[in-house]
Amino acid sequence: MTQFYTWSRYRCAYDHHAPETTGDLPPLLLIHPIGVGLSRQFWQRFVAAWLARPGLSPLYNPDLLGCGESDLPRAAYYPEDWAAQLCHLATQKLGQPAVWVVQGALLPVAIRAAEQCPAQVKALVLAGPPALSLLSTEAASRQQRLAWNLFDSPLGWGLYRYVRRRQFLRSFSERQLFDEPAAVDEEWLAMLDAGARSPATRHAVFSFLAGFWRQDYREAIAQLAIPTLVLVGESASSISRSSRAETPSERIASYQQHWPQVQVQQLPGRNVLPYESTAEFTTAVAEFVGRLG
Repeated sequence: MTQFYTWSRYRCAYDHHAPETTGDLPPLLLIHPIGVGLSRQFWQRFVAAWLARPGLSPLYNPDLLGCGESDLPRAAYYPEDWAAQLCHLATQKLGQPAVWVVQGALLPVAIRAAEQCPAQVKALVLAGPPALSLLSTEAASRQQRLAWNLFDSPLGWGLYRYVRRRQFLRSFSERQLFDEPAAVDEEWLAMLDAGARSPATRHAVFSFLAGFWRQDYREAIAQLAIPTLVLVGESASSISRSSRAETPSERIASYQQHWPQVQVQQLPGRNVLPYESTAEFTTAVAEFVGRLG
């Protein structure tokens, strides 16, 4: 059942799932990716698999502002904004430090949250994280604002109408997200269709595309003194056209070299492991959380 809380005058949605039998383990806070039609529903397969296992942690699965059932204001969203939203949720509702599980290029939100509310972040799980080179360069803020202004126009609305078509969503998912085209099934496409129905969801998507998440996080990463599990797909790829193609092995080596207290594991799949390789992903997260105690 959807629950709501208020943050910075906005109404924000989340789900709370408590397994029938729980061990003495920290809760999980899930951070969904940003994209056309994406919301907390991205985690639906993982949530079902997690709850089917006895003795695991409770789950908190929020909609980021601008997505799903949370308010959808016309605004340019930065990682700091979403981090503040989630820190408020963690402080008000969780009652103890959590393992923050973040999908893909929303990793900057978790990094900023670890700065803003460190007492609420016990550990991190990074699902299909981006190349670290994308987190090591400060993008031009003027260029980001120009891109946002272009998106926040009638031209941007026309673009959103185009990219939320099922044909485009299927093609993009097959080319960029999933290892096997057959895995782009009706369940996935129906979820994206429903999530993109409101045109106001475009503001979060365009904030992501404008690159507001592209900052230099090297100093913040160096300060992360918490256990981190990095899960990389065996066919992991980058959706950035501006960076050199990076092999999964290179990505693993980069995180092992530059991320403190890190454990790295490869799983079958490409870029959406919680959805595409749910069983393997769930097992890896459960084992990691179990070692935390």
